[in-house]
Amino acid sequence: MTTPLEIDPHARSSAPAPQPATIVIFGGAGDLAHRKLLPALYNLHVDGLLPPSTAVVGVGRKPLTDDAYRQFAREGVEQFSRRPLDGAQWEAFAASLFFASADIDDERGLAPLGSKLDVVEQARGLKGNRIYYLAVPPTLFVPTVRQLARSRFITPPGSGPFARLVVEKPIGQDLQSAMAINDAIAEVFAEPQIFRIDHYLGKETVQNILVMRFANSLFEPLFNQKYIDHVQITVAEREGVGTRAGYYEQAGALRDMVQNHLLQLLALVAMEPPHSLDADVVRDEKLEVLQSLRPLNDTSVDSCVVRGQYTAGTAEDERVLGYRQEHGVNPASTTETFVALQTFVDNWRWAGVPFFLRTGKRLPTRASAISIQLKDVPPILFNTDKARRLDANVLTIRIQPDEGFSLSIESKVPGPHVRVRPVEMNFDYTDTFGTASPEAYERLLLDVMAGDATLFMRRDSVETSWRWITPALDRWDELGPASLPVYPAGTWGPEAACHLIERSGRRWRHP
Repeated sequence: MTTPLEIDPHARSSAPAPQPATIVIFGGAGDLAHRKLLPALYNLHVDGLLPPSTAVVGVGRKPLTDDAYRQFAREGVEQFSRRPLDGAQWEAFAASLFFASADIDDERGLAPLGSKLDVVEQARGLKGNRIYYLAVPPTLFVPTVRQLARSRFITPPGSGPFARLVVEKPIGQDLQSAMAINDAIAEVFAEPQIFRIDHYLGKETVQNILVMRFANSLFEPLFNQKYIDHVQITVAEREGVGTRAGYYEQAGALRDMVQNHLLQLLALVAMEPPHSLDADVVRDEKLEVLQSLRPLNDTSVDSCVVRGQYTAGTAEDERVLGYRQEHGVNPASTTETFVALQTFVDNWRWAGVPFFLRTGKRLPTRASAISIQLKDVPPILFNTDKARRLDANVLTIRIQPDEGFSLSIESKVPGPHVRVRPVEMNFDYTDTFGTASPEAYERLLLDVMAGDATLFMRRDSVETSWRWITPALDRWDELGPASLPVYPAGTWGPEAACHLIERSGRRWRHP
């Protein structure tokens, strides 16, 4: 009898160990720190994965005492942590939290931070390793990095204690601005020091895509144009724009979701087997996919890309506002809250296989899923009835909220007659491993401390993604608001999105 394996949800073969460091969070009293970063660090502490001497220093314009910052962090943990706050664990974690005020616009604005870091690192026995996390608006990326350089906070690679930079998306508004940000950051940090974070890549199910493909001889031989009919990637949000109108008005669904999240998921599904799990080897293979995407032009944007904006409707049995009526939104806004598109990966493995991507706000449910549909069974044996064709087999990877994957197959219904019905073979993370998956930021923060960049975007990947979507942005600017379809809140987007996929003889699969 085989003995069940003990599964550590954070374990990885040959994973480098996280090193003690001071984590400096610019925007440390902001929403991202409150909802995600501080709860993630607390959970790492509870799991025994955070090096004991680690220090966390929040940075902001508004002065806060260390005690006030700890209370701010406690409220975030109580509200957003995946596990309840434990008194003893909290006290130990809270001792690692500090706050310093800083003014990025002032030439000596980081002096108070420098003084705080000297005191904290000496008291906790830290050797100067630092992680600078930019949890600030993109407009502050370059000024913050230049201020760090001016104040001599950065140590070159290999010259002693490490200095690493974590940059949140979005990196730029278009290719030109993304390149400008990357150029400015590169003047201060070398590429191996830069961790461009996409929290989707930290989700357990996303990480499992590579394991499922390359650790199982059942699946990898199927991932090619010989067996796959098409691939659908859906990231649906039930919520509206909420409090993010200021950001979202400048971004829209194409920039906010497609340029990073959806294209990264596509790359993981379509990439060639890497020859090792080295960070750059994996990222090289993902880059090859992005570079193989069929280029967009005016004609293909018009025929293969659909945008939309939600209007008033019903969500969860309640009437909700349309996008243009949301607080902080321009009443004449042309910002898209929905995008659906069809593209192809023009290489030998995927030639002719369409990839359909879809994302939007105010859709009927919150769900992210990848559906890989195999080709139809030939019309022989059990599939001869033209009026009742067998369903194709579909491998569905559920990213959220019910993490896991399922494989639909055809099976005989018990009884004296031959009747065939689709059934699902289902794997659920929580049911199998008996615990909820760690939050994405937990894994990603741990990787930054370990210096493992596998799950982070490299500069060339970011700029290739921007280069690919730019023709759509330019075309929409040319067409103006007249070409912006609308859809009622609580529905699956504009009718044009259904027409997009139905023209190919296929239909959307709703998570």
